[in-house]
Amino acid sequence: MSTLYIAFTDSEIRKQAAGSARQLRDHRYPELRFRYSTADRAKGAWHVVVRGKWGKAGNYPGINAKLMQSTLPAILARRAVDPQAVSTTNTWASTGELLTWYQDRMLRDRGLSVKRKAGAKSALKCHLLPRLASLPLGDLNKASLDALLMWPLQERCELSFVRLVYNVLAVGVRQAHRLGLIAHNPMAGLKFSDFVSTRIKPKPSKLRADDLPGLLAKLFADFDTHTGEAMLALMMLCHGTRIGETRLALWRNINLDNRQWFIPAADTKTKAEHTLPLTETVCELLRLHQARQEACGYRGGYVFPSTGRGPMSATTATLVFASLSDRQWTSHDLRKVARTAWMDLGIDYLVGEMLVNHALRNMDATYIHTTAETLKRQALEKWHACLDGYGLSLFTGETSAGQ
Repeated sequence: MSTLYIAFTDSEIRKQAAGSARQLRDHRYPELRFRYSTADRAKGAWHVVVRGKWGKAGNYPGINAKLMQSTLPAILARRAVDPQAVSTTNTWASTGELLTWYQDRMLRDRGLSVKRKAGAKSALKCHLLPRLASLPLGDLNKASLDALLMWPLQERCELSFVRLVYNVLAVGVRQAHRLGLIAHNPMAGLKFSDFVSTRIKPKPSKLRADDLPGLLAKLFADFDTHTGEAMLALMMLCHGTRIGETRLALWRNINLDNRQWFIPAADTKTKAEHTLPLTETVCELLRLHQARQEACGYRGGYVFPSTGRGPMSATTATLVFASLSDRQWTSHDLRKVARTAWMDLGIDYLVGEMLVNHALRNMDATYIHTTAETLKRQALEKWHACLDGYGLSLFTGETSAGQ
């Protein structure tokens, strides 16, 4: 094979394309080879040779001479440790190109929920791309992240949100590395605590047990005119469910005879199916709600339908609670106040965690499958009896939660 030594530049590679040399080399980079394509000499490929082992590094002109030379030291360092390691590089010159790739991939990932996609897209569009788009990918490191992203962001935003933005970046970079699109992961050794040492404490609930009599009185006053909205809040308060899994509830998954509510895995945050016992008080409320839906001509499948087709949207549900609380608390505070009350009522911690469908580890499978449903029902009956004292009994007369 004919080989010609040149100084690797794009202009020189284009010049030699008119000649007959099959391979180009440069004395400054003894490990680097350039070979023209046999079909089209306007194109070619870069190869790196270490200890006699060849490895393709990329295609030309996608990877030009300047980019190849800047990437070569990282390839040589990697292959000095392992000669069999890949030599592949990519055409991304900036961090913004990697982030744009990840945004497109993430938005087309069917395994991610709509809510998670929306959160990641917002983090990319509003924070990561504006701050890091022009940063050379080779300069993505702890110092540049601290100066351009983490320190300025923590001045303006809550630390929990800063961590969310950081995690989106870390996941994107890690995914690119796993797919071999970048030679190494520049964030592999980094942690959020490297930039922010303050411990992020869970947000306290903005809704307390003392607020429940007033809340239940308001829901009772609105029940006749806004039954669906009131029922959405009542179901979340009675069961500690999330707003998403509640608004997506289907009548076919609610068994009023067996007094059970089944939530499919696809509707839960943990992607694990969830079953909740229904007390008699809740069953009466649901029967009343269903009867009113039918009286208004609705015979669809959703417990909380939209004005059009399908379930109540996330935006509508959020607006329901914004109006109900006068923007003083959110739907998640209903979940928090219920979980706190269960502890105060002496309900077993493990039972409480199962009720809110938190991911559990190292559990005794026998305990879960043989006694959990009974314990969950006992816990909710105890909680609903407590809510009766706060005003839940107004909705169904004096019916006890445990009857």
